[in-house]
Amino acid sequence: MFATRSFSLLCRRSAVSAWRNTSQSAAKKRLDISGIYPPIATPFTQSEDVDYQRLDDNLKKYSNLPFRGLVVQGSNGEYPYLTPEERVQVVKRVKQTLPEDQLLMAGSGCESTRATIQMSQRMADAGADCLLVVTPCFYRGRMDSRALINHYTKVADSSPVPVVLYSVPANTGLDLPVDAIIQLSQHPNIVGLKDSGGDISRIALVVQKTRSQGFQVLAGSAGFLMAAYAVGAVGGVCALANVLGQQVCDLAQLCVSGRWDEARELQYRLIEPNTAVTRQYGVPALKQAMEWFGYHGGVCRSPLQPLSKADLEQLQVKFSSNGWL
Repeated sequence: MFATRSFSLLCRRSAVSAWRNTSQSAAKKRLDISGIYPPIATPFTQSEDVDYQRLDDNLKKYSNLPFRGLVVQGSNGEYPYLTPEERVQVVKRVKQTLPEDQLLMAGSGCESTRATIQMSQRMADAGADCLLVVTPCFYRGRMDSRALINHYTKVADSSPVPVVLYSVPANTGLDLPVDAIIQLSQHPNIVGLKDSGGDISRIALVVQKTRSQGFQVLAGSAGFLMAAYAVGAVGGVCALANVLGQQVCDLAQLCVSGRWDEARELQYRLIEPNTAVTRQYGVPALKQAMEWFGYHGGVCRSPLQPLSKADLEQLQVKFSSNGWL
């Protein structure tokens, strides 16, 4: 009887230990991604080679700001124009100088599931703490919920680090369906979503339907950051943070603190500059604004072209009329 009881106790202890290990593993994978991230630009030389020295200079300046981390090889990093080797090398370079308390979220999305799995492994090996995986879109007519759930599940199953879903319809022509997000939120290695679409009712619905899973939503733009916080987002990946990093972090802090009147006034002043460096003029405008604020922006890689004189003047007005220049 004693042996039976001992064996029973051992089984219970083993079960509890296994449960704890599983829970700890799941908790570890449910990485806290709350906060503000600039999706950093990739500096190039005049001959369009990656300028690692200027990248280092930018990183040193960003290290003085209260960012949660950096997004590397997102849309503003011109990742579609970089070779796979360049994408990985930039991540390695950022990891070398990133403060230990900040997260490195690396873009690993490719068109095929196989290529995304391979790139995700390489990004993790390069030092990424988590991965930002954009929706495949070349065959977007066939990228329904079934295809996308299959894609992201296989990527998350294979990834050694947590995965963040990335919906950016302005670039891909494809919104990650809400029903797919809800199902994917149950995967233990998928920790959140960056939603750049700007539909606040959609963001609110995703938060409502996934919060029981500990799923986290990041606003994909500073232009609707306050509204996203108001419906339950936990942070943002904001192009404007490359230029007005402290101000975007201040807005986030005001929202978290419930100081909504102050947040509203600051949000008003960020809307026009944000629109200018994203939807209106894009990466060339972001890089130009970086130059005005003491960062290295420089040229884009072809086929992206510099702003026209008229666009440059309008960009300057967007910043100056809101008190930033």
